[in-house]
Amino acid sequence: MSSEPWTIESIRDALGNPALAQRFLGEINRAPAHQLLAVFARWERIAKDTLAAVEHGRELAAAEARGEEPGGVWIDGTDRVLADAARIRARGAA
Repeated sequence: MSSEPWTIESIRDALGNPALAQRFLGEINRAPAHQLLAVFARWERIAKDTLAAVEHGRELAAAEARGEEPGGVWIDGTDRVLADAARIRARGAA
């Protein structure tokens, strides 16, 4: 987002996902007047976080395309996922 102030339209657009944008519009339209600013601020933060995540994803994809290792700290969750799966299977889940 540029330095322009956030609007209902810019938040809706930044959310990207149509279902999420519809949820935002529903909440902002149903908010009582005394809660309107709080609802707007919460969705503004969500929109900013969404844009930051998209930008980070693009940076990671560009680094991978260049054959570089992605930056940052990465936690390997393989062992945890395998342990969870084993525990679920032990309980008889399919």
